Amino acid sequence: MTDKIRRLKSFEFATAVDWAAQEGWNPGFSDADAFFNTDPLGFWGTFDKQGLAAVISAVHYNSDYGFVGFYICRPDRRGEGLGLRLWETVLGEAVAKTIGLDGVVDQQENYRKSGFELAHRNLRFGGVVTAQNPQNDDLFELLINDIAIIDAFEQTCNLFPESRIEFLRGWISAEKHIALALRGPMGLRGYGVIRPCRTGHKVGPLFADNIDDARSLFHALLATRKEQDQPVYLDIPDGNEAARVLVEEHGMQAEFETARMYRGKAPELNLEMTFGITSFELG
Repeated sequence: MTDKIRRLKSFEFATAVDWAAQEGWNPGFSDADAFFNTDPLGFWGTFDKQGLAAVISAVHYNSDYGFVGFYICRPDRRGEGLGLRLWETVLGEAVAKTIGLDGVVDQQENYRKSGFELAHRNLRFGGVVTAQNPQNDDLFELLINDIAIIDAFEQTCNLFPESRIEFLRGWISAEKHIALALRGPMGLRGYGVIRPCRTGHKVGPLFADNIDDARSLFHALLATRKEQDQPVYLDIPDGNEAARVLVEEHGMQAEFETARMYRGKAPELNLEMTFGITSFELG
């Protein structure tokens, strides 16, 4: 049987998420549906006689911006050029003017050969953090009806390159995802989401105007967990010194880093308000 490249069906993408867990990426329990529904045409795989052999995602938010992730090859097929053929096929199909990715650092040179340039590093911090009472009267829970306000906040503050209504719909409403915000002039002045993962919880995104607001949101989100003795993870952009203070004052340790790279014009994002990126898989 000749290896065949085609788009994945939703149940096939669930296998890719399991592979990501085996690679130590620690996906959330509801990530598969939230990611896939953002762009059902953006998930690809290579199939051999044993089934799925390699995967990659190239999600398009619109014709201007896309994001590549889930680039994984089944262990027994590594070293054969299988992943590279899938990469070249899918990137050749991509139409977005700008495409981002979060890649492992030692693959930067390979990504550069495909036209990607380094923008900044992202670092994952993790640790056991006990929530404290934030005591902030401006805190409130975000619901599915609030996604237009969330999207407007992100776009006004340059927190994400393009509108992502479809993603937010799935991210806010996913089972056991909890989204909290602080009231502000635009309806909110910051917000964050916490979700259960294969190990512990991840907070992402975490957007705030200053470290005090970020700290209030962080603790309010952590307080929603039933088990306070499990680890929590936060992915911060390198260069946001306030975000570094936030994780270090809670005793969280750096676990690994990624290289945020773009092909095409890099978006001008407000990293000073980004205390936690949404995900390494979809940006």
